[in-house]
Amino acid sequence: MEEKKKISYEPNDGALRSAGNGGTGSFSCAHVTVGVDVGSTTAKIVAVRDGKIVFERYERHLSAVRQKTAELLREALSELGDVTVRAAVSGSAGLGVADAAGIPFIQEVAATTELVRAYHPDTEAVIELGGEDAKIVFFGGSVDERMNGTCAGGTGAFIDQMATLLDVTVGELDALSLDSGKIYPIASRCGVFAKTDIQPLLNQGARKEDVAASIYQAVVNQTIAGLAQGRRIRGKVLFFGGPLFFCEGLRKRFRETLGLSEDDAVCPPYARHSVSLGASLFARDNGLETTLSDLCERIENCIVKSSGEATLPPLFESEEDYKEFAERHARATVETEDPDSYSGRAYLGIDCGSTTTKLVLLTESGKILYSYYSSNRGNPVEVIKDQLGRIYSLAGDSIEIAGSAVTGYGEDLIKNAFGVDIGVVETAAHYTAAKRFMPDVDFILDIGGQDIKCFRIRNGAIDSIMLNEACSSGCGSFIETFARSMGYTAEEFAKAGLFARAPVNLGSRCTVFMNSSVKQAQKDGAGADDISAGLSISVVKNALYKVIRATGPDDLGEHVVVQGGTLLNDAVLRALERELGRHVVRPAVAGLMGAYGAALKAMNHKGPSGLIPWEALENFTHKSTSTICRGCTNNCHLTVNTFSGGGRFISGNRCERGLGRDPGDAGLHNLYNFKRKYLTSLPSKPGTRGTVGIPLSLGMYELLPLWHGIFSSLGYEVSVSGMSTRATYEKGQFTIPSDTACYPAKIMHGHVEELVERGVDLIFYPCITYNVDEKVTENHFNCPVVAYYSELLAGNLEDTGKSRFFFPYLNINKKAQLEKELFACLGGKDAGFTRSAVRRAVRAGFSAQEKYYAAVRREGEAALAYARENNTRIMILAGRPYHVDEEICHGIDRLALSLGFVVVSEDSVAHLAEQPSVRVLNQWTYHGRLYRAARYAAEHGDTELVQLVSFGCGVDAITTDEVRRILEDGGKYCTQIKIDEITNLGAVKIRLRSLLAAIEEKEAARG
Repeated sequence: MEEKKKISYEPNDGALRSAGNGGTGSFSCAHVTVGVDVGSTTAKIVAVRDGKIVFERYERHLSAVRQKTAELLREALSELGDVTVRAAVSGSAGLGVADAAGIPFIQEVAATTELVRAYHPDTEAVIELGGEDAKIVFFGGSVDERMNGTCAGGTGAFIDQMATLLDVTVGELDALSLDSGKIYPIASRCGVFAKTDIQPLLNQGARKEDVAASIYQAVVNQTIAGLAQGRRIRGKVLFFGGPLFFCEGLRKRFRETLGLSEDDAVCPPYARHSVSLGASLFARDNGLETTLSDLCERIENCIVKSSGEATLPPLFESEEDYKEFAERHARATVETEDPDSYSGRAYLGIDCGSTTTKLVLLTESGKILYSYYSSNRGNPVEVIKDQLGRIYSLAGDSIEIAGSAVTGYGEDLIKNAFGVDIGVVETAAHYTAAKRFMPDVDFILDIGGQDIKCFRIRNGAIDSIMLNEACSSGCGSFIETFARSMGYTAEEFAKAGLFARAPVNLGSRCTVFMNSSVKQAQKDGAGADDISAGLSISVVKNALYKVIRATGPDDLGEHVVVQGGTLLNDAVLRALERELGRHVVRPAVAGLMGAYGAALKAMNHKGPSGLIPWEALENFTHKSTSTICRGCTNNCHLTVNTFSGGGRFISGNRCERGLGRDPGDAGLHNLYNFKRKYLTSLPSKPGTRGTVGIPLSLGMYELLPLWHGIFSSLGYEVSVSGMSTRATYEKGQFTIPSDTACYPAKIMHGHVEELVERGVDLIFYPCITYNVDEKVTENHFNCPVVAYYSELLAGNLEDTGKSRFFFPYLNINKKAQLEKELFACLGGKDAGFTRSAVRRAVRAGFSAQEKYYAAVRREGEAALAYARENNTRIMILAGRPYHVDEEICHGIDRLALSLGFVVVSEDSVAHLAEQPSVRVLNQWTYHGRLYRAARYAAEHGDTELVQLVSFGCGVDAITTDEVRRILEDGGKYCTQIKIDEITNLGAVKIRLRSLLAAIEEKEAARG
């Protein structure tokens, strides 16, 4: 962001002169007030004389908080002279400095409030984004302030990370965003989540302009969901902070999303200095009165108190210790050969990964002729085009590329762009590579830019696969982010930690959680070396205890191969060996293992290679355009990649319609689609008592036939909200009070808003503590969110128009009690109901519900029979009933179909298995079904189970471990996919293909 930009503006209408009580003592308004704002990433200074700003600075402090603040004050001294001042300090990193220097401190929200009341008293809300801080302050009545806690998602640091990912400056990112044509859904809870969403878009050819605008939209969404939390942002809104001051595109996304006019969305000239300007207002009556030179000396000489953070033993005690370590690992190497002296056939492997591109060219005997490792730079197609040109230049007429293979996130794009012969799922490529260095490998740990992949090997085949679901805090981007924030390259930062004498104990937490610990360690005197070593140890702990969930070294086996770019960092590798208490093997090509394994796989290619020839490469062009598929209600956002020669690759589609083909089901059964069709086809007819609106969300995916039957029988017209779409979520996002709620809960807000817009008379979603009692569990509770979410909705819906929101507490396990409760809550005889009519309605409802259950079980059995008659694999896509929602499951069921699975749901097969013994109190209906479905999969060789888990679901923290144990005890793989409002089918496809590859490896090992 811009540095040292001089300003020419003055505060309007003499506001500074009139602020406060006119000063105290002999301090004159002609004297200078100084506001210092030391934020998480920048230091800001404002000096005001006689109501006019006479000095300002805005610079990054690179964690040298005290030094940078003193430097800026010295600049003020040079320009203003040694004047008398009154000074105050604010900012998230300013409290320690203020205390140590004896300068009054004002909390930043209070400073913002001072400024708003002086300059813009008609303001309804302030949105302020800083480096790692974000806040909304609501005015009108009492001040209501909302600040981010431990997450820096949706702040300047997030924008910086995303600009780096796109290989542009923040200014260039902003310019790109202003030329966008579409918005992709991107997570903003944290930079590492967003990278998982952005990288597949880049790898699939999405325009940078669209990705840039989508990044800004993610910031807006985070602000609304994480800070506003259900309170409407309306009226006059001020934008403060560096990111909003510098980024026009970001302000545009806020205006459009919030529906603000140009007059109501105000970014004043002092937006980036708002807190320091507010601190100067506070300083008039409450600041330290001194000279500017004394103020400089106070800051320069103060000693900030230490927090006493614990330290860890050094990674290496001596140079000799490190030398022995390096020599041991250097023995796991691959021979190389000079391409100038080689003649013959060669095999190319490409790994288009999440953040980097790797290529390896092998001789027929497996020697490396050429290798490449570098950042994608936001455009993997161009990177690989350049590298293929380089390889053809080296090959000349003496080397024939006889086979090629590609793996990684960009596999499909690169295969289609350049005619690569084979596509290889990442897990298979990495296992193939690892076997070359340790044929009896027990465990492979691969830590890449933002992925952790762990494979346990048994009997010569991959036995289990573990991948990080939604957090990259144990990955390379985790360390790289800190390196950049401290002014180092990743390589320099890695080397700095090798001989640190006192590594900081940072535990194992997400990047943004750890920022405060790192900054505190710096204030305590920890150097970059101590922080680098501490972060290396943290990476290892996160991988072992959060991803692998290891209880000890034996969980990984005796023979461990480690790979991935992150483990090229000797500090990380040493930390891993220390934590495991044993040596591991890190190949010299650890960062190239995906490409190396792909090259080995390419040796299996038969016949002539289809790789783009040199002549065509010279004229190769690539163009990507965006469009929306209108083949169904999903309205998928497609990226159409067009290559020279007429080749095309379309990404973003959830089914085959976007490719110009009718997906059908290829004859395969899909219980998810069956259930969706059944529930959305329930007939609705006009009624004499008005219209009941039922939101098709949460518990209604289980009990819609019951309530539909009851209200239809009672004479109501039943209006069910439509199948969810992304627009459904966006419709209700302004009333969502918590960003940590699961996506099925968040999306219910949109369903209710839809029913309100229809103008139904009654919106019905009851509170149901106990779910259906299936007599196989200790109890039969409903999920608390499913049971009581209507209570929350009632408190957050601002306007339901003429619609009455109706959410009685009901018991669905006793018909007589339900009849009594419904009769009472519907108004009984006073509303014209009779007990007999309600009794008939309840019976009709239960009959409809039983008919639905029977249809699901019958279809499940038919799907199993079809699969076995046609020798087709079966996937139990297990979760909650509402996971069949098209928007919630993001088309994962259709993806499974495309991979050749018959898809059944947990409730369609649970009745075919006995309840297994579990190690927890089994008191949830949904859990009981899940455990029985897992047992069915464990008992049938042709059946796999993939568990869908809603991100943020607390009760599923119990189920995931139990499901894994049931499956692994039966010799089966456990694949769990966390889903939320962000679509990332690319990552899901890798998971499912990895499952397929593991099954095939195991079958091949058995012969």
